[in-house]
Amino acid sequence: MAPKRKSKRPMLLSHTRPPIARSKGASLSAKATRTLIRSHHRLLKARAQALAAGDEAKVSSIDAQIQANGGLESYQIASKLGQSMDRGGDSSKVLIDWIKPQLNQWNKTIPKLRVLEVGALSTKNACSINPALDVTRIDLNSQESGILKQDFMERPLPEGEDERFNIISLSLVLNYVPDATGRGEMLKRCVQFLTSKCPIELAPSLFLVLPIACVDNSRYLNEERLGEIMNCLGFRLTQSKRTSKLVFHLWEHTGDYSPKSFKKEELRSGGTRNNFAIILNKK
Repeated sequence: MAPKRKSKRPMLLSHTRPPIARSKGASLSAKATRTLIRSHHRLLKARAQALAAGDEAKVSSIDAQIQANGGLESYQIASKLGQSMDRGGDSSKVLIDWIKPQLNQWNKTIPKLRVLEVGALSTKNACSINPALDVTRIDLNSQESGILKQDFMERPLPEGEDERFNIISLSLVLNYVPDATGRGEMLKRCVQFLTSKCPIELAPSLFLVLPIACVDNSRYLNEERLGEIMNCLGFRLTQSKRTSKLVFHLWEHTGDYSPKSFKKEELRSGGTRNNFAIILNKK
């Protein structure tokens, strides 16, 4: 009699992270930065697949490769360099520019807007220094005292409005989740952390930044499918911007929430396509 197969559940993001290696600390060129980030993502995806298959030997082998590349700390150093002024700058500046008219309504007599920055790398970005914003920063491997070491997928669900946020930032975070189902669960979880109560005229919003290849060169995701997924979660696109490397979206939550299932469905064919996907389960 064949052994029973265990039902697969989306892995916590923290469970996909390898042991942390010591940072090399050396300066990286733009090309080397991109190469390190891409390599890290490929290894994480392979590790998640090996972990799901129960192949502990392969997991250990991939962990060794990740450590040889500098581990999570080197990845974060590369990501910080990618956000430096000579590499395109801080992505949260785009968010601040988009909501500047609403922020101009704020004054010191009313509460600050609450922002949850997932995957935070700095306490000095545009969000953090804006006087109208109270920013909670979390990351799996905090590198600064103002960043809480926490997995968003393990963060306790809010019990009251004071534990919810006006804005959630997922800047180059969703693409880090190594499996398609986990990405869908992360988007669903964001809805639970947003509040409709705001001291100024600003709807609850999700700031989403992805590598442009995730929507322009994926077999399983394009702008239209991403919009369908977000719409069924109650989000409406209010702002959008593209660069040669990234796509920026600001999604306003309307209060509606009627998720349906989106499976991994081929939308484009071709041997040069990537496999980035978002799977959304109705339940």
